[in-house]
Amino acid sequence: MGMVAYRFLASEEVDWRDIMAPHWVQTQQCMSAHAVVLCLQGTTELDFNGQEMTGLGPLNYKARRGMYLHPTYAVTPQREPLGSATLGCGPASGAMRPVCAGQKESTRWLEGYERVAEMVSELPAKRLVYVADREGDVIELMQRAQVLGTPADWLVRAQHYRCLPDGEKLWARTSAGQALGEIVFTMASRHGQKAHKVQQELGRNDWTCRPVTRAR
Repeated sequence: MGMVAYRFLASEEVDWRDIMAPHWVQTQQCMSAHAVVLCLQGTTELDFNGQEMTGLGPLNYKARRGMYLHPTYAVTPQREPLGSATLGCGPASGAMRPVCAGQKESTRWLEGYERVAEMVSELPAKRLVYVADREGDVIELMQRAQVLGTPADWLVRAQHYRCLPDGEKLWARTSAGQALGEIVFTMASRHGQKAHKVQQELGRNDWTCRPVTRAR
């Protein structure tokens, strides 16, 4: 059975999209049972360092070899996982690019939104919300959503201190809103920082965070 699987995956007649297609269909069926679905975008590293494989490129360090994937993962607002809705690829860093050679890094965020927008017509009366981190804070994404008529909502964590049409600044405008409530959660350890509790206020225009106590 193992040899059959290796031959199947090694066949040039087999495309990864054909393998994923049944999963995408099942995910969309699960999405159709919910009024609101969050479509989470993000980049995933496939680290094949030390393995004898061709077509790989450097990841964040030249010594690490692999490739990047850019999936869209569907979940409910109650955090129920529904499955992978789409799967794209992004360029590896450095001179070698194992997949999607020549593609701009920001393109994957636009393509991700476009696919979510397409699913809106396939899921009538459902609200799809495209969610991205700071990498998705690119003006091209916002312009593309506007051109398409914003069929899917989008929620992107702000990275750039943008100027607004009336001359104000983005963060100054949003932080001036009245607080509606707050939540407390534990921020996992990362980048050398220990896990700690965060008190987060929800305003009319903005989320603001501040640490409360360090977790023991």
